[in-house]
Amino acid sequence: MESKLGMRNAKSMAFKGVVIFFAFLITVPLIIVLLYIIKQGITQVNWHFLTHVPLPTGETGGGIANALMGSFIMVMMASVVAVPVGMLAGIYLSENPRTKLAYYSGLCVDILQGVPSIVVGIVVYFWVVKPLGGFSAIAGSIALAIMMLPIIIRSTEQTLKLLPDSLKEAALSLGVPYHRVIIKVIVPCGFAGILSGITLSIARIIGETAPLLFTSLGNNFLTMKITGPMDSLPHIIFTYATSPYDDWHDLAWGASFILLMFVLVLNIVTKLLTRKWKIQL
Repeated sequence: MESKLGMRNAKSMAFKGVVIFFAFLITVPLIIVLLYIIKQGITQVNWHFLTHVPLPTGETGGGIANALMGSFIMVMMASVVAVPVGMLAGIYLSENPRTKLAYYSGLCVDILQGVPSIVVGIVVYFWVVKPLGGFSAIAGSIALAIMMLPIIIRSTEQTLKLLPDSLKEAALSLGVPYHRVIIKVIVPCGFAGILSGITLSIARIIGETAPLLFTSLGNNFLTMKITGPMDSLPHIIFTYATSPYDDWHDLAWGASFILLMFVLVLNIVTKLLTRKWKIQL
């Protein structure tokens, strides 16, 4: 009996060791990529790099101020559209899972989530860019918003489905109107998961290049005109990395480092906000 128990413990420890090994193994590529980008990019980052625009071809130096401003503007514009629409759609799908509209809407969300980003860019090009007569930050924001929607919708839906029905039933039994139950009870209780979905959607679109090539195109000048071409961090990285100049390659590494740090800080801030919200609840 003791020998069988010892054999079971040995097998359990061996299996646990295998799981830990593979869990560590999958982090190795991430660590290598992070360390390499930090090593190549951190030396290029300085105040001049962050506050100046790209210089003409052949001149050394320059910065990414135009791309930083462009990415910020387009991501904010896309979020203003995608976050409320995605949350409302997710709430509807979670509250009415058995209706035909919810079934076909969920099917469309799943299909949209699998659409390649370059296809989204082409569609927005024919829907927005050509009718408006030129590339613009508005078109780029629309393409990014379309890519954000499936992630926000599904994260909202799945988060709210995990909440116990007793929360809604208790609020309704007190005579609280249905819309106030959703706004004051259901959404706050699922705020952590919804916020995680919003963060994930922003982290995805902040690094997209293909749709912006067809919509916002790019701009070497610092501009806040949303009806005209505007640069972004992924586009400027693509431009610098594919150039034949070594100094431009260095700038691409610097821009990559900034993009990586932005995503990292965004996730840390989200974790802190989520923890604070949970404590308050």
